[in-house]
Amino acid sequence: MFSYEKEKLSEDIVSIVNKYGKNRTSLLPILQSVQEKHHFISETAIQEIADLLGIHPVEVYGVATFYSFLNPDQKAVFKIRLCQTISCEMQGKEKIKNVLENELGIKFGETTKDNRFSLEFVNCLGMCDQGPALLVNQKVYTKVTPEKVKEIIDECKSQFSSHFLSKEE
Repeated sequence: MFSYEKEKLSEDIVSIVNKYGKNRTSLLPILQSVQEKHHFISETAIQEIADLLGIHPVEVYGVATFYSFLNPDQKAVFKIRLCQTISCEMQGKEKIKNVLENELGIKFGETTKDNRFSLEFVNCLGMCDQGPALLVNQKVYTKVTPEKVKEIIDECKSQFSSHFLSKEE
């Protein structure tokens, strides 16, 4: 990590910690915010958070690795999670899985080479009456069809492009 990236990460974490408070009960929202902003929780971030909260880095790492929605490893900008419950299976999950893999050129458990997309299964999204269901980062999509998958991917690509275009301006 370059020194300016480390400084920016440190500034972001200080701001997030100030927002939620410097106590152990703030750890989960702090980790969620760091991940939302940086797409994963690096070792540097874990150490910085631990220092600011006055706790051991192992405690921070333990929380970061316990929850499946937190990523201590660098992953894609868009983490697409497909519900694999029996109710989503009965409502066409397999078709959705196939379209996702074909559109992105990767299999579940993989990340695209450009680190834009990763595909994962989740055990339940709590949308059993509205399946098949997808979670893209923190946004839930229900009653997903093969056509809707293509729209979702296009939406992500346009968000990615506009995000990076605005950074360059």
